[in-house]
Amino acid sequence: MLNGTHGSCSKCCGLIAPSHSRIECDNALCGRLFHRHCTGLSSEQHKLLETIPNLSWRCDGCLGSNQNQQQSSLQLSKWLEQSLRQHEKRLEMLEQRSKLDDEGQQAPMLCPYLPNTISRKAISITVAFVLLTTLLGIILATTTNIFGKTLNKSKLGDVLDDSRLNIPINSTIDQDNIGGGLILRFVHRQAWLAQPPQKTLPDLTLPVSLVIVLPTNSDNCTTQAQCVLRVRLRQTFDIESLQEDDIAFNFVLGGDGNVYVGRGWDQVGAHMSGYNTRSLSFAYIGSFQNQKPSAKQLSVTKLLLERGVSLGKISPNYRLTGASKLEPSITEYKAEQLYQSFGNWSHWS
Repeated sequence: MLNGTHGSCSKCCGLIAPSHSRIECDNALCGRLFHRHCTGLSSEQHKLLETIPNLSWRCDGCLGSNQNQQQSSLQLSKWLEQSLRQHEKRLEMLEQRSKLDDEGQQAPMLCPYLPNTISRKAISITVAFVLLTTLLGIILATTTNIFGKTLNKSKLGDVLDDSRLNIPINSTIDQDNIGGGLILRFVHRQAWLAQPPQKTLPDLTLPVSLVIVLPTNSDNCTTQAQCVLRVRLRQTFDIESLQEDDIAFNFVLGGDGNVYVGRGWDQVGAHMSGYNTRSLSFAYIGSFQNQKPSAKQLSVTKLLLERGVSLGKISPNYRLTGASKLEPSITEYKAEQLYQSFGNWSHWS
């Protein structure tokens, strides 16, 4: 609006030199130059023109050359007021935009590619999903722990108790010391993956007065995994090769000190022709012509005999004998190291 070049005042025709002492009409068609004292503006109006940017001013010629100076001053005041209002509106718009920018900085968009409201919803859903997943994980872990304890207890009951064997669970057993000949631990048929008998086995008349010990004539075993394999292979041999209805023995004693249930207490075995219906058979995993049975096998034998007597399956005055003593001519029954191990037992015959 102000011009620093020299010019002459359109009212007094005097030369206007300094820029601060002159004023130019803001009308592009007019463009007249005036001394400040010739414009008819008050000092306050001059200050407005200096301090407020984009404020327009019209010279007397633009306002109307036929009007007196007072009327021109009034019209200029109205013009200045209108310009001031426009400027105030511009300031308000700038202020509102500044506030929006500040709010945007305080609450930035959570995702730059989505509207702010949508990104907040997405984050809320994600947080809720994570919390739900964590909660489900805790519930699953707790349930698995409880189920695992129940399953372990159930497995312990399976190996220590068989409803057909009438063997009660001993609740005082130390689970870290199971087997090993220290306690009587049964590994029943499901545990060693037995196949079902080919037909229903006949019942044994109880109690029996004869218990026959004999070898399986296989490799020995020292762990449950090894013994399970030996027992399973023996059952397959008895059924497939010997055409028996099931594994031949009532019980199989492993080198690990566990008792593997064959036909059990109540069914007739197929261990020795002529004696099956009036005896129980204890078969020992291994071949004992040159090797003695393990201390675990001997220890668990005593426990098994005591249990049989207490359950009424074995007569209190039973006779314990070796298969080779009853049938010396059958070579598969020979196991001198096994039989010699029972030489000083009270019921051995």
